Amino acid sequence: MTTTSAPPAGLPPGYLAQVAALQAQYAAIPPGAPVRLAKRTSNLFRPRAATGAPGLDVAAFDGVLHVDPVARTADVLGMTTYEHLVEATLSYGLVPLCVPQLRTITLGGAVTGMGIESASWRNGLPHESVLEMDVMTGSGQVLTVTGAADDPHRELFHGFPNSYGSLGYALRLRIELEPAAPYVRLRHVPVGTATAATAAIRQVCADGAYDGERVDYLDGTVFSPTEAYLTLGRYEDDAAGRQPSDRTKDSIYYRSIQSERHDLLTTHDYLWRWDTDWFWCSRAFGAQHPLVRRFWPAAKLRSDVYWKLVALDRRTGFSRKLDVARRRPPREHVIQDVEVPVEQLPAFLEFFHREVGISPVWLCPLRLRDRDRRWPLYEMDPDTTYVNLGFWSTVPVPFGTDPDEGRVNRRIEQVVTELGGRKSLYSTAFYERAEFDRLYGGPTYRELKRRYDPEGRLLDMYDKTVGRR
Repeated sequence: MTTTSAPPAGLPPGYLAQVAALQAQYAAIPPGAPVRLAKRTSNLFRPRAATGAPGLDVAAFDGVLHVDPVARTADVLGMTTYEHLVEATLSYGLVPLCVPQLRTITLGGAVTGMGIESASWRNGLPHESVLEMDVMTGSGQVLTVTGAADDPHRELFHGFPNSYGSLGYALRLRIELEPAAPYVRLRHVPVGTATAATAAIRQVCADGAYDGERVDYLDGTVFSPTEAYLTLGRYEDDAAGRQPSDRTKDSIYYRSIQSERHDLLTTHDYLWRWDTDWFWCSRAFGAQHPLVRRFWPAAKLRSDVYWKLVALDRRTGFSRKLDVARRRPPREHVIQDVEVPVEQLPAFLEFFHREVGISPVWLCPLRLRDRDRRWPLYEMDPDTTYVNLGFWSTVPVPFGTDPDEGRVNRRIEQVVTELGGRKSLYSTAFYERAEFDRLYGGPTYRELKRRYDPEGRLLDMYDKTVGRR
């Protein structure tokens, strides 16, 4: 392993053996053949390119190697899910600085493919709390990168986020942690319109408080042009005699936002509050119907179960065949997370309610944690507060229209760009190459690709995230 420093203390000796075994797998792939991961599961909502090449088996790179409760760091293998990571760190009263909202997102996936959560208004995105990584590049080298001024591979460290595995794979990451209390007390504050939501978001992000109370977590839910809520979370050391809610048995979490002004969750349940019903998408499978929910095992109320149902539907085309049989119009999948400057939130929602019409919509404010660091493949203004908007559903398109043309998705991309924002690339994208390069650091990416994957063994980022449409 090529390193910029000695391997960190506290790592089990078997880790280096795992790295050597993976490099041996790479060496066994025929020269010039493309390289990919042998993964059976994914949190991506776009087709994975079929290369026909054997995949690298990275199943062994799953686990938390070491938690340092004094330094508040953890050394974590790249294929470790946040569910397993949180389980390990919470035993020390610590959590990662940003925990993406779905249990089976992996740490390596969140860093190379981005991630966000309700701590992002104060802690930024997952890659901002990475201290160092071991990256297996497209050339088969394994490099320890830190981004320090004397690190010869600092450009790879800063260019790795948003590269979607097209520059390499994170095998181990050292990340920062922060203290967590046992409970999170919630306030669901009705703010009405997008304009009022914008003002409240700006105030909380500026003051770190609302109505004189500290805010640790901040997100929002929009149900209509006149019904929006901000959810403010604050750590609590004591439940004060109150029984924490269990949203696998009590009312469904997102519906409780409309009906309850206050709530209390364990920190564990707060971090996975959206996973239980995949935000609100479990309604597509009937899991929110009281009778169905009564018999649906609580252990199966989770995003990876719903994802398997979606994958089955995609393989069989059942939904589309059913729409045809019922003479319903075809439906275009609109599954996206976009980010716009906070001052553009009312303009985007006005367009969205008028032309798209999906409800609810998730709001998640974010700011860069360190204004002096540059992440060229997903560059953001350090002086700007952004709002991520998540919407995941289908919309009808006219008869005779091919929903795969992405007319609605293309329009969303256009408006987001006009408003000075951009979108995550985990789902379908339709950018032309020149526009994609302008938005996602094209010149920097090409130089990194030339340096760390000179033979093009890994699929190009544009081809991987947009494809040849």
